[in-house]
Amino acid sequence: MRKPSVPDPPPPHEGNVRMMTPRGSLSGAASPADEPVVIKVRDNGPYKITGPVVIVDADGNRFPIDEGRPVALCRCGHSRTKPFCDRSHREAGFDAGERAADGAERS
Repeated sequence: MRKPSVPDPPPPHEGNVRMMTPRGSLSGAASPADEPVVIKVRDNGPYKITGPVVIVDADGNRFPIDEGRPVALCRCGHSRTKPFCDRSHREAGFDAGERAADGAERS
């Protein structure tokens, strides 16, 4: 079965872009919603997430996170503060260093 492909993100805006704010006024500053969310796979460690993000549990309840600060999510399975990383991967000897293949098909 063929997996659907994910389209490439649109190119970033160039120059000074004026946007409508929720109150309808014009603004030249980017809003937090325009900031890209980046998920970095860290060698032998957590997923580091930067950008505006909301993390919810299976029931839809939000986990409290500090706005504007990166979030580290556990991927070793040993954290006592799941879904967040507590650095247990160090004691557990978690070993992972995946790399994205250049030009690989996205799934």
